Amino acid sequence: MWLCLAALVGLYYLVRWYRERQVVSHLRDKYVFITGCDSGFGNLLARQLDMRGLRVLAACLTEKGAEELRTQTSDRLETVSLDVTKTESISAAAQWVKERVGDRGLWGLVNNAGISSPFGCNEWLTKQDFVTVLEVNLLGMIEVTLSLLPLVRKARGRVVNVSSVVGRLSLVGGGYSISKHGVEAFSDSLRRELAPFGVKVVVIEPGSFKTNMTNTERVLQQVQEGWNRARPEIKELYGEKFLSSYLKLLSEHVLPSAEENLSEVTDCMEHALTACHPRTRYSAGWDAKLFYLPMSYMPTFLADAILTWILPRPAKAL
Repeated sequence: MWLCLAALVGLYYLVRWYRERQVVSHLRDKYVFITGCDSGFGNLLARQLDMRGLRVLAACLTEKGAEELRTQTSDRLETVSLDVTKTESISAAAQWVKERVGDRGLWGLVNNAGISSPFGCNEWLTKQDFVTVLEVNLLGMIEVTLSLLPLVRKARGRVVNVSSVVGRLSLVGGGYSISKHGVEAFSDSLRRELAPFGVKVVVIEPGSFKTNMTNTERVLQQVQEGWNRARPEIKELYGEKFLSSYLKLLSEHVLPSAEENLSEVTDCMEHALTACHPRTRYSAGWDAKLFYLPMSYMPTFLADAILTWILPRPAKAL
């Protein structure tokens, strides 16, 4: 019995390996639009796909980011300015994309633009702190997607949404985990709606990687700013010792463990765009595979106990 089960499992992975090696034809004729290309995953993916021969349409928030990207890529790559929090900017970018892809449609849409802060304990933050993150990571992503779906549908292409492992398991307060839970939910409903049209929707769930969002100095500063804005009674409940322990945990254990090899993520994105049979979800990073995903499947009481044990205790805790 065990031998038969092992044979079935082996056959499953062999078939999956074979299917995932099949590559889409005529890649050099296909257009891919990527948001958030100033730095990080978006920037590397744009350069990676350009080297692969695809026609990359890279959206950058700043002209400086766009100029630097153009100097590192071929003439095939084109850039456009995009602020995903502004409807007029999204509309202009969508029209720009439509003019370039024409009747061929848009093969790939990669929703990569995102921010992580403000974050910290929820009680330290204001409603606007949550809104700031949600406008970029979730609402902006939704508006970009809806604006470009007709072009993706025409090409029977791909929508690749960048979520996070904290879209499965929330570790800190603030809008980031909330936004990534929203990305997961939006992607699930969109995948089922677009399947009849031949469009595939893929979610990328990176672990912790060294990008601008995980810059130690920047993150610690943002946490400190959140604490400074907290009400006096909240500061009294948590205490200065909690803050110093929290910052120490981030600076000495959490942030230094971030993976430096961003290609672990962009390789997943590239496969999602170029494989005939992409996966529905890709998890990138050792921490995603060995810690976050297993933890997300644990009984809630057990996951809560482990994560609570890791965090410092507030001064006024029972």
